[in-house]
Amino acid sequence: MAIKQHHYQVTLLWTGNRGEGTASYKAYDRSAELHAAGRDTIALSADPAFRGDKSCWNPEQLLLASVSACHKLWYLHLCADAGVVVDGYQDNPEGTMVEGDRGHFTQITLRPEITLRNLQQQSLAADLHHKAHEACFIANSLNFPVNCEPVFLAGCGADSAPAD
Repeated sequence: MAIKQHHYQVTLLWTGNRGEGTASYKAYDRSAELHAAGRDTIALSADPAFRGDKSCWNPEQLLLASVSACHKLWYLHLCADAGVVVDGYQDNPEGTMVEGDRGHFTQITLRPEITLRNLQQQSLAADLHHKAHEACFIANSLNFPVNCEPVFLAGCGADSAPAD
């Protein structure tokens, strides 16, 4: 089987030079803009713990969002293929990062709330989360655990009675 390659490009523009550049740790802002062709600009900064602007996205939040979005896309794809109708999906992922000699994430936990048209398919829907995790490009690129704790809700439809 031929290996497909996909290439991605973004532009990160540092906008935090207050006129002194990086003359000192406190001389500059952590602000930046993320650009990609044909897309809205995303305002970025550091986490407020690292002198960042709390009104902007930070790299740690973007990592959580990337893992969550990739998992969701695979999950919805697998549900569609398996005949599991999802009427709603909301994830509230959380991650833990530690500082030390080398700061790093130790884990991410996805907490999707999935509204199923037919709650009797809950067992199959849960199994599809494992398959989505195995397929997720972003999770496969990380060196720490990504956990998933789904919650299933009944959607509108005649077959939304709880499973036994």
